[in-house]
Amino acid sequence: MKLFTKGLLLIALPSLVELALLGVVFDTQEQTAQAVQSAADSKQILYQAAALGDPLLRQAARVRTGLIVGDAAFIDRHAAWVDLSDRLMHLDQLVADTPQQAARVRTMRDAIDRYHAQALDAAQALREGRSVKTYVSLEANAMPAQIEIVRHELDAFIEEATRLDAQRSASVMQTRARQQYALIFAVVGSMLVWAVTALVFARNIARRLEVLTDNAERLGNGQPLSAPLAGNDEIAALDAALHQTSARLRIAEQEQVTLQKRLQARAAELAGVNEALRQETQDNEMFIYSVSHDLRSPLVNLQGFSKELQVSCEDVRATIDAAGLPEAEERRLTRVLDGDMRESLQFLRSSVTRSAAIIDALLRISRAGRLEYQWQRVSVGRVVARAVDALQTQIRERLAIVTVRDLPSAWGDPAAIEQVFSNLISNALNFLDPSRPGRIEVGALAAEPEDDAQAPTQPQAPTTRTFYVRDNGLGIPAAYMPKMFRAFQRLHGDVSKGDGIGLALVRRTVERHGGRVWVESAEGAGSTFFVVLPDQPVRST
Repeated sequence: MKLFTKGLLLIALPSLVELALLGVVFDTQEQTAQAVQSAADSKQILYQAAALGDPLLRQAARVRTGLIVGDAAFIDRHAAWVDLSDRLMHLDQLVADTPQQAARVRTMRDAIDRYHAQALDAAQALREGRSVKTYVSLEANAMPAQIEIVRHELDAFIEEATRLDAQRSASVMQTRARQQYALIFAVVGSMLVWAVTALVFARNIARRLEVLTDNAERLGNGQPLSAPLAGNDEIAALDAALHQTSARLRIAEQEQVTLQKRLQARAAELAGVNEALRQETQDNEMFIYSVSHDLRSPLVNLQGFSKELQVSCEDVRATIDAAGLPEAEERRLTRVLDGDMRESLQFLRSSVTRSAAIIDALLRISRAGRLEYQWQRVSVGRVVARAVDALQTQIRERLAIVTVRDLPSAWGDPAAIEQVFSNLISNALNFLDPSRPGRIEVGALAAEPEDDAQAPTQPQAPTTRTFYVRDNGLGIPAAYMPKMFRAFQRLHGDVSKGDGIGLALVRRTVERHGGRVWVESAEGAGSTFFVVLPDQPVRST
């Protein structure tokens, strides 16, 4: 049985008993309310009955006075008769459930109605001037017969109402006592039922939880678990999960040992690969450096010999002019010297110049990986200012506006960081759109603390700074974006000349500083190059 079902039973059984007890309490409460209402009605009946005699006697006195003085005004008091009628009607409603009292009320009403009719006849006779001796004779006794009837019935009514009031008051006390006993019994019975059911439930659950706790401790200590609990409730399911976890942990421990051995082997293998890669990188740099130096000598020779050939061609041309050769022969020799030979020498000099530029680029790339940086706190604002001053000629030629925002400091080599921003600003100048005024902005993004395990009340200071160089130039096509930081990759070659290693040097330098560089661009709208540099000391690479 599930714990939810057991809990429902724990609630349902005492609740059913409580409902039965509450039924008894509500029944006694209803009886008490009825008894209290009956007692209140009895008090109201007595009050109304007691208040009926005086108005009736006053009205009888007015009738007698009117007959004696012969003034019908004393008799015609309609409001008094209406008040008596209302009181009787109210009293009749109050005793509607008591036939004997209701009969007395009707008798009193009939007597008062007859007396009222007699008084109206006497008043009419007085107004008409007729004799009222008959009416006076009716009032000769101490009290008219109808009034005597009312008084007799009223006395009997009050006596019976008093008896009923005492009886109902006693009933109220009895029902209230029963109500108190029923309430005490309901409270005590409910507490006993809850206590018994909770005790039974708790003992069963406590025993199973004890076994579950013991198995959890055994699992935490790596000890074998006791036998699984029987049943299909949540505790049994948890115990089964503990047993499954224990089995999986044993399997995981075995797999961990195997995995650790594999990781150690892979770590050793990776260390060897890293060492081989480092050695290969060093060898490649040395190779590039050596090849670049070795290629310089042949290029110098080629350049020297091309100049010698140019001088020799000029000597041959002077000799031809002085030799006085036939016109056809002179024309043919001149065409060879001024055409083919000059074009060949020009192509040779261009190729030598291009090769020299490539060798210089290779040497710069090689040196960028071997330079020893002078690590220090660098004022990036001053570095960028020097780079902008050095590029003033190019800026004026391009009619560009360069804006430098407030730039925070960074950690690195001043010369290397200056070269980074110089290359980026020069690159932006080279690829401005000639059809609109060029604008270049150098700034920094707001510093954001790195996410770590520190408490929110102690934020970690930012360890990097992100700078940007933004322009409104030609932009970069999406297909060309992955090639931007490769060496000898040139875009818009018809707009700007260059050897295509500026951005490669920027990437190499920034990565040696422990940062990164990337670009965001839209073709025709401009480009933004982002550079992340460290804000604290880093180990030189």
